[in-house]
Formats: sequence, structure tokens, C-alpha cells
Amino acid sequence: MEAITFPNGPISMAGNLYFPADFDPKGSYAAIVAIHPGGGVKEQAAGLYASKLAEQGFVALAFDASYQGDSGGEPRHLEDPAARVDDVRAAVDHLQSLDYVDAERIGAAGICAGGGYAINAAMTDHRIKAITMVSGLNIGTSFRRNWFGTDPDSAAVPTLQALAQQRTAEAQGAEPAYLPYVPAEPDENTPPDLVEARDYYLTPRAQHPNAKNKFLFTKSVSRIFTFDAFHMVEDLLTQPVLIVAGSEAGSLWMSTELHSRVRGPKKLVVVDGGTHMDFYDVPKYVDRAVEEATPFFEENLASQS
Repeated sequence: MEAITFPNGPISMAGNLYFPADFDPKGSYAAIVAIHPGGGVKEQAAGLYASKLAEQGFVALAFDASYQGDSGGEPRHLEDPAARVDDVRAAVDHLQSLDYVDAERIGAAGICAGGGYAINAAMTDHRIKAITMVSGLNIGTSFRRNWFGTDPDSAAVPTLQALAQQRTAEAQGAEPAYLPYVPAEPDENTPPDLVEARDYYLTPRAQHPNAKNKFLFTKSVSRIFTFDAFHMVEDLLTQPVLIVAGSEAGSLWMSTELHSRVRGPKKLVVVDGGTHMDFYDVPKYVDRAVEEATPFFEENLASQS
């Protein structure tokens, strides 16, 4: 693994580049961009998937989102879906600049919100030839409709009203407000997946000093609530997509929705017993996702020579 930086306009992006064990810098490799969940950093799930895909013969790049982790950008702790999608494009730019990467053989693998961002990026960047989404989350839809998707989009309005009041306060000198990605103190109403998310992000299980479990309220929510990672997916996503999710994940509805809407080559794998968070680091489930992703990428990123 090599720690790298690469440009995304004025922002310097921080990434970890993973190589196959028999890597030859004079060779020509298929490459994968690994996109981390909302609130995550490259050293967590994205890095784990990148390392495992490298073991299967791919060059793989995990990176911190702009405004987060070791990447640059101000204000800090901004979750901006449009910026997150542009991060993926910048990562493809960098991979295409590497002599040992075949520019026509680049794929994307995203976890949770990173999966939604991967789908959205691929719709408008057809340099991405194949996409794997693991425990996928359409972040805007999830924020509006709740974790289980049972609310109407209009349920977001009270939060937007609170956002307007907070923005006015900040314009008049108040300190910026932040929200947690996962509940620090779950209660009986907290979805089981998010209870487990707390265990992942806020305990030694996967805690990392760059994953602060906070994002800017006004500047992030106003962008997230109007974002739909799957908008126009029926017409713009022509690349093959692999969707992997757990049967016990409260987020499963987003994976099944995407699968129902995609018109191009697609495969949905629902792993019995798996929760949303199991696919972040539990070996049984991560290995199953990689076992599905490896032949999928091998087939769809095959050399044309």
C-alpha cells in the first residue's frame, strides 16, 4: 500500500493505493475506486475492500472525501453529495494518469452512502465501466424518508425549518451546529443497524481519529435533502452493476429499489442473515461481498486486447 495525494480542482485528496502481491509497475492492471460510507474514512471499510480487491489482482484506491479525513477542503466536516460524486471522478482521473493502470478498465466499489455515490458518479462518468454497491444507501432519500423508508419526502420539512433558523443564527454570529452521523447514545427507537453503527464507529472495533462522527448541519443537510443518488438511473446507468446487501439490513429497500429500476446488466445478491454493518468488517460478510465482486469485475473489466 502506498499513501498518495491527488488533485480535485483546488483540493488535495488523500488516498491509499493498494497493489497486488505480484505487482509489476510495467504491467497493465484493471483498477477499482473504493468509496467510503458517510462519516467514514479511507482506513475503515473502503480500505478493507481496496486491500482485498488488490489481493485479487486489481489496483485499488481508497481515499478520504473532500472536506473530511486527511483530504483538504473548507469548511471541515462537510457532507456534500455533489462534492462526494466529484471526488469519485477525480479518483478516476488519477487512476487514468498511472502508467500501470489500463484507462479503459476502471470500476468503482462503494459501501453504504459510498455505494450511492458510486452509482451516481457512474451515470455521468462512463469511464467507470462497472460498479459494485455493498450495503448501499441513497443518502438523500434515507435522510428524507428515515432509515426504513417509511416516511414521505415531506417529512423532511420540519428539519429544513430548523435548518433555516440555524442558518439565520449563524449568519448573525452563532457557532456552526453539527449533527452526528450515528447516534452516540442509542435508545429504544434507534434502528438496530444504527446501534451497530455506533459500535463500529465509536468503539475500538473500527474507531479512527479522523472519523469524528459529525457533519455540518446547515451546509450539509441543505445539500443532502435534495440529493437523489438514483435520479435518472433508468436512462443514464448503462454499465453493469452488482448489488450486495444483507437480508436483515434495514437499508435493504434501497438495494432492491435500485435493482428494480436499473435497465442494464444487473445482479442483486441478498446474503442471508447479514445486517447493514456486517459488510463493513465482519469477515464472513466482507469475504462474501468480495467473492461476488471479484468475478464481476474480472468479467466486466476484462482486457480487450
